[in-house]
Amino acid sequence: MSLADTVLAVNDDLPIRTQLPVHSGKVRSVYWLTDEDSRRLIQEKGYDVAHDAPLAIMVISDRISAFDCIWHAEGGLNGVPGKGAALNAISNHWFHLFKQNGLADSHILDIPHPFVWIVQKAKPIKIEAICRQYITGSMWRAYEKGEREFCGITLPDGLAKDQKLPELLMTPSTKGILEGIPGVPAQDDVNITRQNIEDNFAAFNFSSADDIAVYEKCLSEGFAVISNALAELDQMFIDTKFEFGYVTDASGTEKLIYMDEVGTPDSSRIWDGAAYRDGKIVENSKEDFRQALLNYFPDPDILLNKDRMDERSALARDNALPQEMLMQISRTYVGIAEKVIGRKLTLSDNPKQEIIQILRDEYQLID
Repeated sequence: MSLADTVLAVNDDLPIRTQLPVHSGKVRSVYWLTDEDSRRLIQEKGYDVAHDAPLAIMVISDRISAFDCIWHAEGGLNGVPGKGAALNAISNHWFHLFKQNGLADSHILDIPHPFVWIVQKAKPIKIEAICRQYITGSMWRAYEKGEREFCGITLPDGLAKDQKLPELLMTPSTKGILEGIPGVPAQDDVNITRQNIEDNFAAFNFSSADDIAVYEKCLSEGFAVISNALAELDQMFIDTKFEFGYVTDASGTEKLIYMDEVGTPDSSRIWDGAAYRDGKIVENSKEDFRQALLNYFPDPDILLNKDRMDERSALARDNALPQEMLMQISRTYVGIAEKVIGRKLTLSDNPKQEIIQILRDEYQLID
């Protein structure tokens, strides 16, 4: 079996019974179950959700996205070996820790396979909730140019690149294009202030203005749980992105929950503590791959300039990267996953066949 065969690159073609088109994102595909299957599973498995809640199967892939493009390598390698298993294992570990610490629930109801979540439908908050503990990346680039205000928060003069910030910063941005919000451009991924959210809480899908404080509490608590756990492994939690939404539990109570993945190398920067103390940055996250891409192509502006998106898409489509670039990120992802979960990551030779078998035999979701 070739290396390319062990990678799950296509994850939207599983024969799962569904009544809606499969939604395929950059990394995950979502299969909305039929009403009958949702009700049956809720009853059989005792999930703490409304009896008529829509459920979905969410299948992760090994695809690698960076700069809003999917990348591939020579030899037919259309993903990163071990990436999907690593991301799910890390997220599952943090969600378990959240539960132990009495934090909010997540949208995950069940984990049939290392690549698969059974999730409930949530009403998403239309905010990318970004937390920063160190000044680096885009924030540093803007700070270096003289900017001091970020999402309504003023930073002091005299900060150095990669240093710890005076406090944890919440720097939210829009999720999707939101029309008609005063002072907020109708573009994806635009920085917003707490005042923007307060003034237009319903436009961001909050049920009440009071829930803004609940969302901030979930943000800071989630960040602290992951940051403290990583510190015990001599790893530093630099910044991350959370997503939130509303669900209704079996008793009819609406609650704010964590959605999507948390604390993974895809959604966070994680640095090695020992290297940082030596004055070096060793990334245990996707940032390493982004830097490798910037160094690989002669005109990095294509990757950084949103006005050159057509060229960027062509670059990703037409260029098979050296295999070693994807194997390097594979080692990074598997390495940090094994640190976090404290054991070897079990990698499958044929994840798709395993998923089909489990969903057929144990969940009766495949005819």
